[in-house]
Amino acid sequence: MKLYVTKDCQESLIALTALKVASCKGVVETVSSDSKPTGFLKVIKQIPCLETDSGSILFTIESILFYLASPSSQEHTDIFLEGITLQELNTLIPRNSLFGENETVGPLDMAVFLKTFQQIEIQKAAKTLYSVYPRVGFWYDKVTSSKVYQASKQELEVSEKRISKEIPTSSKNNNLKNSPAGAIQPTPVASQTKPAENTVENFLQVKVSDEDKSFSVSKWLGGYPEIIPISTAYPIKPLPGKKNNLITSALPYVNNVPHLGNIIGAVLSADCFARYCRLKNENTLYICGTDEYGTATETKALAEGLTPQQICDKYHALHSDVYHWFNISFDYFGRTTTKQQTEIAQDIFWKVHNNGYTVAETVEQLYCVKCANFLADRFVEGICPFCGYEDARGDQCDKCSKLINPTELKEPRCKVCSSSPEIKTSRHLFLDLPQFEDTLKTFTDIRTNSKSYNNTTSSITYSWLKSGLKPRCITRDLKWGTPVPHPDYRGKVFYVWFDAPIGYVSITANYMKEWELWWKNPENVTLHQFMAKDNVPFHSVIFPSSLMATRDNYTLVKNLDGIDYLQYEGMKFSKSRGVGVFGDQAAETGIPSDIFRCYLLLNRPETSDTNFTWAGLAETNNNILLNNFGNFVLRALTFCKNTFNSTIPDITLNSDDEHFIALVNEHLATFIRHFDNRCMGRAFESVFSISKIGNQYLQYNKPWVLAKGSETDKAKAGSVIGLAVNVAALLSVMVSPYMPTVSGVLQEQLNIPQSKKFLTGNFVPILKPGHSIGQPFPLFSKIEDSRVKELQNKYSGGQEQSQVTPVSLDKLQSDIAAQGNKVRELKANKADPTVIQQEVKILLDLKSKLPPELQANNKNNKKNNANAKPQPKPQPKVQGVPAKKIEITPEIAELQKKIEIQGNKVRETKASTTDKTIIDAEVKILLGLKDQLPPELRPQPNKKGKKK
Repeated sequence: MKLYVTKDCQESLIALTALKVASCKGVVETVSSDSKPTGFLKVIKQIPCLETDSGSILFTIESILFYLASPSSQEHTDIFLEGITLQELNTLIPRNSLFGENETVGPLDMAVFLKTFQQIEIQKAAKTLYSVYPRVGFWYDKVTSSKVYQASKQELEVSEKRISKEIPTSSKNNNLKNSPAGAIQPTPVASQTKPAENTVENFLQVKVSDEDKSFSVSKWLGGYPEIIPISTAYPIKPLPGKKNNLITSALPYVNNVPHLGNIIGAVLSADCFARYCRLKNENTLYICGTDEYGTATETKALAEGLTPQQICDKYHALHSDVYHWFNISFDYFGRTTTKQQTEIAQDIFWKVHNNGYTVAETVEQLYCVKCANFLADRFVEGICPFCGYEDARGDQCDKCSKLINPTELKEPRCKVCSSSPEIKTSRHLFLDLPQFEDTLKTFTDIRTNSKSYNNTTSSITYSWLKSGLKPRCITRDLKWGTPVPHPDYRGKVFYVWFDAPIGYVSITANYMKEWELWWKNPENVTLHQFMAKDNVPFHSVIFPSSLMATRDNYTLVKNLDGIDYLQYEGMKFSKSRGVGVFGDQAAETGIPSDIFRCYLLLNRPETSDTNFTWAGLAETNNNILLNNFGNFVLRALTFCKNTFNSTIPDITLNSDDEHFIALVNEHLATFIRHFDNRCMGRAFESVFSISKIGNQYLQYNKPWVLAKGSETDKAKAGSVIGLAVNVAALLSVMVSPYMPTVSGVLQEQLNIPQSKKFLTGNFVPILKPGHSIGQPFPLFSKIEDSRVKELQNKYSGGQEQSQVTPVSLDKLQSDIAAQGNKVRELKANKADPTVIQQEVKILLDLKSKLPPELQANNKNNKKNNANAKPQPKPQPKVQGVPAKKIEITPEIAELQKKIEIQGNKVRETKASTTDKTIIDAEVKILLGLKDQLPPELRPQPNKKGKKK
């Protein structure tokens, strides 16, 4: 095993000391707090953490100590589960000694030390420790003065100041006289408070019919059904006679960073459902990718001084990293800027056109003579005709929020060159939607009546149909897009709303050559699509109409989930204003991705808008996960380990047990019913209903008392624990679509065989008597109130922010790009240095007006700074986790090929030009591709000697 620690950290000190005195040995790596994390630390970003011999990662101090201490008695286990008061500890410590053998410090000492050292320091400060808790005082002195503790403290350079700093403020101000004998309650590890027996609901009070009880018991006695796992070998193809699920999530637009609302609105919802389908052993393919064409990409490229392709490469890599951290299980995550996209989109267009489903119309547009281009709406600015705002865009005014046609703007100006455009006419093609009105009405009725469309999807689709469908333009006068192949429309591209949904098909074609097995096979394939409600019309009206118009046998959407919006603390997410958590920031919080997944899916906006709050996330973690779910499974497993030698005892059912099994079965049926209807939040509630009655079942039967009684009582204790551990196994399966990492860790603790990790229709014994479980340890740790306040302040937008509005930000970025070009031209023409310096100053002044997060990016980019100084050589990085052999998947092989091609392009660029701007841009693309590789496959930098 390997323990990762950092210097001047009290928790690292405790973990290091525990490892040194544990019976199991391991190596230690000290990670610098300012070093760039590598390996799994890049994802977890939490120290101390322990990598076990089996490869599991324990990333909370409680779970590390529990693993190292392996408490052998229920009394010691309760210290982990419920904490301990100093008064209780004073009684527990025998003869002022240590818990370790031969009066030496043991791992259990360090576990108790973790839970009490802050309270002890308070008592010492009040000069009451040795008089009120003499045994605790002697024990504490023995621990802190032991050679192993002092050596660890010196090794990690932990100061006394650091220890005192880690005493909570609330504890420092605690009035000792308000507690009995001055005792202070510590924060428990696995539950905040031990539930009082008289307040715990009795599970037997919940009525169950005799019929349900008889049915549930018969299923239990029938045992675990035989399941033949469906092959998941590449490529996944539809299987005859099987349920074949084709799942897509709305393609995220490539010009931005996804926030939590974007993530739950599409990819996370689809991922949860895809995992559920796999859990039922259904053949499933989950496809997604970045939507890369359109005016937004061109606008972003102009603002950042890059080409559209470079913008797409940059943000595709960023999206990939975000979704990897959130553990999104795409079978393939592609993009729309591909050869397959062009071929398939043009094929669909020709069939739609030749079948008579397009009409041509002449449209008035703004044309920039200087740029020799028709101007898309986002490339035009001017005075709003409604409110007089001077920087209104060509599609909408950000001040009054009214929609605008570009030709309606007063004093319009080109965003690129600021010249005044003129009105010209342009011929465009339209999809003749009115021809599909009756067909789409029937199509929607069928899906609404069968609940294949959720209420949001149905209401939005019917609103379009009710107002009457109108022809929809499918071509644009742009350069960045899929070219229109019709000779009369050369130089135009497809409108992104027509082109982007075809991306699902082309991305599948990039995944496998036989893409038509999925997309032209409606008899054997069910298409499920997930998206936010603003995307619904493009998937329920336009995309089906386009595919119908081809008259090919396309697979059309069956289940379409349009969900409402997620807000952040009652506000809209805003990157520029620092409001909300975006995908690239979530990992920085130190909160595991499974906790975010859990909270987002519990609060999924299935019927109305919902709200993300840090207090809500902490409450979910502390009360639902830690106190309810985590408390139940840890109690069941540790009792099995300590009392029954980690072996499932024989299970003999009595009437109460049968009642309990029937309740579990009822909640499991509710879980499946809601999940089948894609009501994932409501389904998730059933998981915690089961863990709740599991806690009640243990509390009612008190196996810790029965185990000390007669042989009959001991046998009963065995039945209770055997049944409880099987409920924990069921929960590990049910929770896997929501929290895959937690599920995997729990299943490893339970030692569940791979063949029994499926969701069965009823509660059946997953683990038979005689089965050996693994080492249990806590799954969750508490999120403190102080941490909640820190996160609220950090992401509230209340910190110092630039006062740049979204509209002026676009203009500012455009001005920076133009000024940067001016500086480069002056340098290329070897202009007077004084003139260059003046223009550089103007450029730097413009950049200083950017929001802080964009300024940080510019500080790393010195290409426009005439006075830029050579950067110092990077310091050696801390060695990461040892590389492991990994399988070269088709995706990795494709990525390696792209890296090779881009590497050649960089070398050719360096050989053909001295323009550092061009070279840097190509190098940036290459580095972005390399960052997508697994850490073990990334090339290590060459070690070069210093030049003399």
